[in-house]
Amino acid sequence: MTAKNRIIPVFVPHLGCPNDCVFCNQRTISGSLRPAGPEDVVRALEEARGKTEGAELAFYGGSFTAVPEETQRALLEAAQPYREEGFLRSLRVSTRPDAVTEDKLRMLKSYGVETVELGAQSMDDRVLRLSGRGHTAADTAEAADLVHAAGMQLILQMMTGLPGADPESDLRTAQAVAALGPEGVRIYPTVILRGTALEKAWRAGRYRAHTVSDAVETCAPIAALFRRAGIPILRLGLNPTETLSGGEAVGGAYHPALGELVYGRLYLDLAREKLREAPRLGRRVRLLVAENRVSVMTGRKQANLLALRWEFGLEEISVSGGAFPPETVEISEIL
Repeated sequence: MTAKNRIIPVFVPHLGCPNDCVFCNQRTISGSLRPAGPEDVVRALEEARGKTEGAELAFYGGSFTAVPEETQRALLEAAQPYREEGFLRSLRVSTRPDAVTEDKLRMLKSYGVETVELGAQSMDDRVLRLSGRGHTAADTAEAADLVHAAGMQLILQMMTGLPGADPESDLRTAQAVAALGPEGVRIYPTVILRGTALEKAWRAGRYRAHTVSDAVETCAPIAALFRRAGIPILRLGLNPTETLSGGEAVGGAYHPALGELVYGRLYLDLAREKLREAPRLGRRVRLLVAENRVSVMTGRKQANLLALRWEFGLEEISVSGGAFPPETVEISEIL
C-alpha cells in the first residue's frame, strides 16, 4: 500500500449491530475487545502522522449508520481537524444494507465520508435468513442505489459457504453483486469462529464446514467474474491475525494465504483455456503473465505447472513475466 492511498483503520466491533449473525465474532476478527471512541480516532491518526499523506480513515467492524447519530457525529468530529489540515483525504464507513437512508448519507458526506462499504454477504434471501442477517437482498440493492445516488463510492462485501449456500448460489450472489456496479468488492469465505452460533451448528452436525479447498473451488470462478466485470477485489479471505491463527478459527476456510490459493486456481483455469484454444500443441510451452504474477501462475510447489504438464501431455512448461494486465495469461512459445 502506498503512502498516498494508505487506509488508517479504526475498529468498532459490533457497534450498531442489532443482532449477532450466526458466523460473526467481530471482536475475534478485528482483535479489538471494545468499540472505539473519539479518543481512539485521535490516537490512530496521531500514530499515523508523519508516516503518510492524503490518507483515508476507515471505520470497520460494526454497522456505523445504525448507531445513535450523536455517537456517529462524535467519531466523525474527532477526525475533522485532521481533514481540515489536509492530513486526511477522506473517510469511509462500513454498515448494514438496512441501515442506509438518504438523510444518513447526507450527514456522512458533510463530514467527508466518500466511501460506504455494505455487508451484503449474500443475495439469496434464504441464505440471509439462515445466517441471521436480519435484512434482505432487496435491502442491499436499495442501499447500493442510494449510495451511488449520493455520489459516493460503493464497496460490497460477500461471503461464500454460508448456511444454505452452495457454489451455484454463491456464484449467483456474485453476479447480483456485480450488477449493482460497486467500485470494489471483498470476498470472505466462511470461517467458523469459536463462540458463535455457527460453531454450535457445526459441532452438532447441522452445518458442513466450508473448507479451504471448497473456498478455492467456489471463489476462482467468482474472481474471474469480477475480473471480467472490471470490479477490483480488495480482499479475498479474512486478514490473518494472531487471534485467528492461535485457535479462534476452529474450522472453515481460514488460511493465511487464501487469496493466493484462489488466484492460483484462477490462473490455472486461464492457462487451461488458452492451451485448449491453441491451434496446435507441441511438447514445450512457455506462458506469459504479469511480472508480479509469475509465482501465482506457477502455484505452490509448482502445482499448477505440474497439473498442466499432466493434463496436456507436455514435456516442459515454464512461466515468464512481462508487461501484461493482471489475471491475463498468454502463450509465448509452443515448441
